[in-house]
Amino acid sequence: MKSLLPGLLFAALWASASAATKFGVLSVHPLILANVRFFIAGGGMLLFAYGIQRTKNAWPIGVEWRHLTIFALLNTTIYLGAFVLALKQVSAGIGSLSTATNPLFIALLSALWLRRLPRWNELGGLVLGLVGVAIATYPLLQDAHATVEGLLILLLGMVSVSAATVYYARINWRLPALVINGWQVFLGGLLLLPFTLLTADFSGSHYDGRFWASVFWLILPVSVAALQLWFFLVRQDPIRASLWLFLCPIFGFLYAYLLLGESITAYTVFGTGLVIGGLWLGRKT
Repeated sequence: MKSLLPGLLFAALWASASAATKFGVLSVHPLILANVRFFIAGGGMLLFAYGIQRTKNAWPIGVEWRHLTIFALLNTTIYLGAFVLALKQVSAGIGSLSTATNPLFIALLSALWLRRLPRWNELGGLVLGLVGVAIATYPLLQDAHATVEGLLILLLGMVSVSAATVYYARINWRLPALVINGWQVFLGGLLLLPFTLLTADFSGSHYDGRFWASVFWLILPVSVAALQLWFFLVRQDPIRASLWLFLCPIFGFLYAYLLLGESITAYTVFGTGLVIGGLWLGRKT
């Protein structure tokens, strides 16, 4: 019960990122949206931690900089960078559904990290989950609401954030969660910046109200609130924390239907059911 409210709130907020990103990329290039979000969110959290809270003994030292940089690369630069790029080519509902595959990748990567062969149910759950995503995506490929390239970019992001979760759980962190979050978001933005400067179309960007509303939502409810809740849940139990991702597709498809007018079809329901079945199988002991 201790994690019930934080878990529900995390799932609801985390799933909203897909819809918010969809709105944002209508105004600017995806990587511009990502970088603005990272710098404002990361800088704001660090300013709060060091300037307002005045947290003592919270400055990274020695090997902590390496830990933060690796975590930032996996959790922010690659994952969120890939996510915003993919959302230009896939529907918000599929973006949310993809997050539900994270527990399967987490279990598989944890097994590899511990140098043991993955159990049959872990591999079976992963296959079932990926098949479910494929089925839910099939009609969207037919009507141009998703592309193969977009789905592959999304898959890269899912593998990266799962690796980040396993890495985070294996480190004995001394720093407070807010400081870790602030630095990993800010460093992730710095690592992404060269790619943004080289590839983004700045001339076609419009920094209008829709853009800033998207940035605001992605920063406060998602980058700050949802990630703080995620760190709280992971520190309690990384495997149980990943189970809250079960709810992300449900919230995500609801947001996509209500806010973006995306349809919910039999493929959507059946594919989501397979993903949830795969998650159950993958978590079965």
